Formats: sequence, C-alpha cells, structure tokens
Amino acid sequence: MDVSVSPAQASSAPAAATGLVIEAGRAERHYWRDLWRYRELLGFLAWRDVKVRYKQAVLGVAWAFIQPALTTAIFVFVFRHLAKLPDGGVPYPLIVLSGVMAWQLFASSLSGTSGSLVGNSSLISKVYFPRLLVPLSSLAVSLVDFSVVLAFFLGLSLWFGHWPSWHWLALPLFMAMALGAAFGLGLWFTALTVKYRDFRFLVPFLLQIGIFVSPVGYRADFFPQWRHLFALNPMTGIIDGFRWSLLGGQHALSPVALLVSLALIAITITGGLWFFRRTERKFADVI
Repeated sequence: MDVSVSPAQASSAPAAATGLVIEAGRAERHYWRDLWRYRELLGFLAWRDVKVRYKQAVLGVAWAFIQPALTTAIFVFVFRHLAKLPDGGVPYPLIVLSGVMAWQLFASSLSGTSGSLVGNSSLISKVYFPRLLVPLSSLAVSLVDFSVVLAFFLGLSLWFGHWPSWHWLALPLFMAMALGAAFGLGLWFTALTVKYRDFRFLVPFLLQIGIFVSPVGYRADFFPQWRHLFALNPMTGIIDGFRWSLLGGQHALSPVALLVSLALIAITITGGLWFFRRTERKFADVI
C-alpha cells in the first residue's frame, strides 16, 4: 500500500509536536504532481549517470565519437564499395553517419532505460519517490553522447563542403521521436527486468538485429518498392527525418513512414506508462 505524508499536514503541525500523520494512497493520487516536486532529484540522477559514464574512462568523451565513427566506416565499405548502392549526390559517409546518429541515440537510450531500475535497486528499495524519474534520468547520457557525435557530423559535413541549412531546425523534433521510441520500449523492458532478469539480455540482442533491418547504412528513398514495408519499422521514419534535416532536404521524407513512426511511438509510450504504473508498487518488494 502506498503511503505518504501530506505536506500541508506536516507544515501545519507545531514545531514541538511529535505526531506524524500518514495519508494512505496519497502517492497514487498525486503521482504526476510528485514528478514535478521531485524535479531536483531528476537532475541529480541525470548528472550522476553522466559522471559515472565518463568517470575513470580511459578514452572519456572520445568513446562517444569512436564507436559511431567505426560503425560509419564499416557501413560505408559494405554498402558503398561492396554493394555499390547509390548516394544521390551526397557524400556517402554523411548518409551513413546521419543514420548512425539516429540509431545510436535510440539504442543508447533504450539500453540505459531498460536497465535503469535494476541499476538503482539500492535506492528504490529504501526511499520513496516516483520511480518514473529513474528511466527518465537515464536519457541524459544518451543526449551527451549525441552532442559529441553531432559535433563530429558538423565537422565532417563542412569538410565535404556540405553546409548546414534551415532543415537543421527540425532536428530536435526527430531527436524527440527517437527518445520517445526508446523511452516507451524502455518502460516495458525495465519493468519486466525487475521481475525477470533474463530481459536484460534481450535488449542487446534486439539492437544487434535492429541496426540491420533499419535503413542505417543505406537510403530508404532509393527503394520505392520497399518503402511501405520499411515504414512498418518505426525507426525508418526517424532515420529519414534525421537525414532530411542533416542533409539539407537532399533525402526524401516519406509522410507514410513519418506518420507510422509517430503512431507507433504514441502507442508505445502510452502502453509503457500504463504497464510501468501498474507494476511500479511492487518494484521495491522484488528488486
């Protein structure tokens, strides 16, 4: 049973009083209000995750650059030099890196979110706060990593003579879509991982497969006969959006893929919040 002390009752009691009034069910009724009240805790958890991510790391922030750079080099070799896929007049490294950026933001956010509750088990089992803050705070590391790769993309784009355009203004929208997709799925996985620890091995496996079934290393707009099939993957609309923004509109943006992505993201977040809230009260007992 959720119990919580009413702030109004606590503040109205005289300083010399020793009584403590506990209001049953208050945490359930004021859950979303408590999310705002605990916003400082959200910032603290996010800052702690970022510090842990880079503390005592040999390569430090450079690791956030090395991984996408190597992935881009491999995909360019496979899809451009071996498969001979067209580039549409855009340097192929920019095509691949823009897709890798979208995928990395999604993948790192999903990995962090799905393991967030188990990683904070000692905190969850001892202190009450809205548990939703934990998966939310895990997104901070992904954004820091993304900012490093975005700076790398900007430098590479300028080196190829490809200057940023007004399309970059739409990039935050597609970033929010990637974070939303990862957050929605992560809520399912992190809640299930609390009870069934095998789910921690499922996420890396799905991400390994997902990078190949998503148009990360190639342009989906060059395969019109497969566009509707590609659109069933919510990452297709997100990756198309990243490329449309970062490549200055030189990549076709499929309205169908974009609408499907938005619909699936909305369903995933809604379902994830419902399942997370339904199982949240049992986390401290089984974690």
